[in-house]
Amino acid sequence: MKVGFIGLGLMGRPMALHLALAGHELHLWARRPASLEPFAAVNAHLHVSAAEVARQASIVFTMVADAPDVAQVTLGAGGIVEGAAAHRRPIVVDMSTIPPTAARDIGMRLAAHGIAFLDAPVSGGESGAINATLTIMVGGTAEVFEEVRPLFEKMGKKTTLVGEQGAGQVAKACNQILTGVGVAAVAEALNFASKSGVDPAKVREAMLGGSAYSSILEHHGQRMLDRNFKPGFKAWMHQKDLRIVMDEAHRLGLMLPSAAATAQLFNAMIGTGMGEEDSIAVLKLLERMSGRRRTESNP
Repeated sequence: MKVGFIGLGLMGRPMALHLALAGHELHLWARRPASLEPFAAVNAHLHVSAAEVARQASIVFTMVADAPDVAQVTLGAGGIVEGAAAHRRPIVVDMSTIPPTAARDIGMRLAAHGIAFLDAPVSGGESGAINATLTIMVGGTAEVFEEVRPLFEKMGKKTTLVGEQGAGQVAKACNQILTGVGVAAVAEALNFASKSGVDPAKVREAMLGGSAYSSILEHHGQRMLDRNFKPGFKAWMHQKDLRIVMDEAHRLGLMLPSAAATAQLFNAMIGTGMGEEDSIAVLKLLERMSGRRRTESNP
């Protein structure tokens, strides 16, 4: 198939490479030329705009930072709408994480141009993108989903059609509540163990065998113990995702106390210059605050 991909950053680059390695002909555009360098050895064609990508490929994936970026590359000047008319049934698949309301709006605006739309955010971080083990949550029609499913299967291990347009983003928001709160809870527990004078590695080992078990405790907990804060999912990204969650909560009149508290932790990470570190570095934030309180109470 001729497939377009726009957004070749930390996540998009390995995802697009999986499509090329599966034998599909890639058509690419990126704001930064350096993002295109890994594609020199695969079947990929480089273009000067998103519109040119859409002229060549009837299915175009986008994986960009936020809703304004999705709107720009799809509907803006030089965007996908300007080239998609070359195809009988063009499809745009946005795999970014954006508000559900924005996904529905972009889907309706694309439909006015005869373009089908799926919102398909992912979970799994950079390692999931590299290993093609992403979880993909999709909103849209079953017909369009089935057409794109073979491509999803090259990028992830589990793909679910959640519901209509916007439903994929709702599922991703739920995912970010659970992962954000989970990361903060594991960091709190390990910091509590350490400040109590008990080996946090032994505490984690004990918890893995009980009802406190979670994949976050298993995988991210070990990374915290190893002090491995290499970015796989940066703190500013989780801050952005929880901002989406809280904006939707305000719109719906919902109380999300755990998500709200966790959002403040990620805000503090950004405010203290830790935005480019992995979100699990929230442990370092808690350690700093614990040390400060101890010093102030025991000068």
